[in-house]
Amino acid sequence: MPRAIQIAAFGGPEQLQLVDVAVGEPGPGEIRIRHQACGLNFIDVYQRTGLYANPLPLTLGMEGAGIVEAVGTGVTHLAAGDRAAYASQPPGAYCEVRVMPAKCVVRLPDAIDFDTAAGMMLKGLTAQYLLKKTRPVEGLEPGDFVLFHAAAGGVGLIACQWAKALGLQLIGTAGSAAKCALALEHGAAFAIDYSREDFVARFKDITGGKGVKVVYDSVGKDTFDKSLDCLRPFGLMAAFGNASGPVPPFAPGALGPKGSLYLTRQTLFSHIATRESTQAMADDLFDVVGSGAVKIRIDQRFPLAQAAEAHRALEARKTTGSTILLP
Repeated sequence: MPRAIQIAAFGGPEQLQLVDVAVGEPGPGEIRIRHQACGLNFIDVYQRTGLYANPLPLTLGMEGAGIVEAVGTGVTHLAAGDRAAYASQPPGAYCEVRVMPAKCVVRLPDAIDFDTAAGMMLKGLTAQYLLKKTRPVEGLEPGDFVLFHAAAGGVGLIACQWAKALGLQLIGTAGSAAKCALALEHGAAFAIDYSREDFVARFKDITGGKGVKVVYDSVGKDTFDKSLDCLRPFGLMAAFGNASGPVPPFAPGALGPKGSLYLTRQTLFSHIATRESTQAMADDLFDVVGSGAVKIRIDQRFPLAQAAEAHRALEARKTTGSTILLP
C-alpha cells in the first residue's frame, strides 16, 4: 500500500508517523497523483501543532510535484501521464500517492524538474501574490524600498530575486550573518541581522529615516510592532505568517497615530481559489523561473520517513531556501 505521514494528535514533531493508506480512484473534479517530491512549509508546523486546526487523523503537506495517474470526470486541463505540480488545500502532500482536487494542480513545464517544482510552488506563488498583488495604496515603483522579514527562507530567497527583477530595493532581515549573506547573494539590496542589530534603527540608517511603503512579515509576534514603526504614512503592513507565534490582540486605533497605516493578513489560498487565478499565477512563476531571473534553492532534502527531523530543523531555524521530502 502507498505510505503517508500522518498525525493522530496535535503536538510536536514526534506526532508525525509513517502509515499505510488506501488510495482509490479520483472522483469528479479530482486527480490521482504519484509524488516525486513534496514541499515543506511553516504552515505544516501550524497544522501539526493545531494552531491551524484540521480534522484528525491528518496527512500534512500543502505542495508537491509528480505524475498524474488518473483524472476524474470534468477534469480537462490535465490527463494521465502529465507532469504536474501544486500548492493546494486540503493538506495531504506528505505521501507517495494521493487523490486531490484538480483545480489548483497545473501542468509542469518540461524545463522544471520535480524537486524544483516541489520546492517552489507554495513559496513561489506566495512571493508572486505579495509582490504583484499585495501592494500599498500608493503602488510600488522601481527604486522603492520594501522590507521583507525572513529573507533567507524559502519565500524570502524567491522574493529577493523577484523584487530585484522588478527594480525594487528589498531590505531583508534574517537571524544570522550567514543568512544575511545568502539574502544579499540572491538580490536583496540590504540585509539586517536581527540577532545582533535593532532592525528598526538599522532600517532607518539605510533609508535616511524615511519609512517604506510596505512591510512583508511572516514572522509574526516578534516583529509585528517594530514593523509598524518602519512604515511611512499610508504604508501597508502585510502579514502572511506566524513563525514566532501569533500576533497578540491588536487595537486598530494604533494605526492612526502611526500614519493612517493599512494592515492586511494575507493567505495564498484566497488568491488561488479558482483554476483560472491559479493558472495565471503559476504561469507568472514559471516564466520568471524559466527566464533565470529567479533560481530556486533546494538546500535540504529528507526522505519522507524523516519528516519529523525535517520539522525539527525548520522550527530550529536551521534551514535556508527550500526543503523537500522525497517519497
